[in-house]
Amino acid sequence: MVSEYLKQNTADYHDAAEKLFNSEKIFNKTFTLEDYKKIIHTNYLMLLHSEDKIFSSLADKFGEKLQLDERKKLSLIEKDLKSLSLDNKAASHDLEFDNEHEALGAMYVIEGSTLGGNVIAKQLSKTEGFDGITFNFFGCYQENTGPMWKNFKEILDAEVAEENYNKVLSGAKKLYTFLLNVN
Repeated sequence: MVSEYLKQNTADYHDAAEKLFNSEKIFNKTFTLEDYKKIIHTNYLMLLHSEDKIFSSLADKFGEKLQLDERKKLSLIEKDLKSLSLDNKAASHDLEFDNEHEALGAMYVIEGSTLGGNVIAKQLSKTEGFDGITFNFFGCYQENTGPMWKNFKEILDAEVAEENYNKVLSGAKKLYTFLLNVN
């Protein structure tokens, strides 16, 4: 199953992202509004440079199967930017996906960030200094976060043949590398 392959082979990238964003501070309630602004800004740049490219790289069959219209997050994170008084930026870095499999790998990273983001939103909503913060991006699926993640993994596992696992992994690594180096 490609989802397990990705989980195993991107663990170091995931850990590096958690370290970059000071994730441990979220759970010990020392995460600050400035920390949150950094994580939102970085995720905004990731979505700005990847979301349209990912969606346009996917075959039509994925539109309905993956409920792509419901998975668009750029406009949601732009609401978070506005509420935090952060600037929108123009795309300024090159990030390309060579094929549909790389796009699916990149989408794995984004959907995974949504899964973790739901936990972040719940935790921060109980943290001092986060009153009145809207979690449009991190709370985008609300109570449907688990089912949306499960659906994504099931489609990924059903549609990607083993000979294409490395292509999917390549896309995930591209997006993680971008995320870790964008600032």
